[in-house]
Amino acid sequence: MSYVYDIRNYNMNKAEKFDESLQELARFAKVLSHPARLAILKYLAETKMCISGDISDYLPLGRTTVSQHLKELRDSGLIHGEIDGLKINYCLCSNEIKRFLALFEIFFIGIKEIDLECTSNDNLVIK
Repeated sequence: MSYVYDIRNYNMNKAEKFDESLQELARFAKVLSHPARLAILKYLAETKMCISGDISDYLPLGRTTVSQHLKELRDSGLIHGEIDGLKINYCLCSNEIKRFLALFEIFFIGIKEIDLECTSNDNLVIK
């Protein structure tokens, strides 16, 4: 008997077995799961304009690190980055943000309507 497992035919990613909206929310939540990306989104929202130049000047992170987080945000569609000469203009993509917020609202409606009170790990009271 062989103890070597052939993983070529084994599906290691089970995410596709879930509803598309749950997969989409999970991808969005993963992008938002780092405080640096949240800080970038917050900064862009607070400035209420597109930022040209180096965002790392406004964050306590190095340029390379900020650049990696900006890439994640761009890939998710939450921000746009357009090259303007030697600089990049970064803007929030409000349509995509609104779309994700609507997905989260739909998801959490069913959860927030349940009136639960957890008193301990052993006792769950449904009101």
